[in-house]
Amino acid sequence: MKSNVRIGTRGSKLALWQANHLADLLRQKHPGIEIELETIKTTGDRVLDRPLAEIGGKGLFVKEIEDALLSGRIDLAIHSLKDVPAELPPGLGLVTFLPREDPRDALCVRGRKNLAELPEGAHVGTSSLRRQVQLKRARPDLRISPLRGNVDTRLRKLDDGEYDAIILAAAGLKRLGLDGQIGELVSTETMIPAVGQGILAIEARLEDMETRHLLGPLNDSEASKAARCERALLAGMGGSCWLPMGAHARQAAGGLLLTAFVSSIDGSCFLRHDATGTDPVHLGTETAEWLIGNGGRQLLKDIQDRHGN
Repeated sequence: MKSNVRIGTRGSKLALWQANHLADLLRQKHPGIEIELETIKTTGDRVLDRPLAEIGGKGLFVKEIEDALLSGRIDLAIHSLKDVPAELPPGLGLVTFLPREDPRDALCVRGRKNLAELPEGAHVGTSSLRRQVQLKRARPDLRISPLRGNVDTRLRKLDDGEYDAIILAAAGLKRLGLDGQIGELVSTETMIPAVGQGILAIEARLEDMETRHLLGPLNDSEASKAARCERALLAGMGGSCWLPMGAHARQAAGGLLLTAFVSSIDGSCFLRHDATGTDPVHLGTETAEWLIGNGGRQLLKDIQDRHGN
């Protein structure tokens, strides 16, 4: 069995927490294993002055790490699943999913406690199209501005008074022990999460069976089902980073319950669908087909026309 493993990771405090968490889990299952962390700076970490969709989407947080995997420089990588594009490079796969943390979005607020209590016209920071559309549906009066950077940077901008509130993933705050910064955990009815939000996914070379064997005992079946369901939906919708969309799969009587939405950028067309099923991939694909057949096709066409694809 393999006795040493190299883990590729981004350099943010949260990414390093995730990589060290994985290293601890591997040591628990495989005493004596040697583990190295290699910090890799991605394009998404370098370009902070423009929205992700504008510069190429969430894949910019994984490309350089995937290049290191393909070259053999590292053996595996751990990602926040919501940062992983629908399509992976040939030869790579998401081989393990760790137990899901809270999938909800968290409202961090200066001087107020929840979304309903924000004053009229409050200034809220988020660069996510998904969050922007759903915030506007809940509170049309809010003024929303882009917000990029790591968790500490975003919280500092809130503390400095640049925003009245910001939206972050609850999972990241909880993993960093920053629960005290959360004013409200926004209901998934109000704010449907991003695909894979709260799940940590481990990517490896598909042919590297030694590494996959080491990772096998870490896989969480419930997180795996939710991940495969939500990512099947993402793939079925074309994986566009320009289209606001979200999905949340969870255990229900007899299988999975999937809630998903897709919207125009201005929110004037908002399509939501709830469905249940026993096969995760089929449920995700079937839900994508429903959304496309009930108005999503036109939304996709409008986005493609706008960006010349």
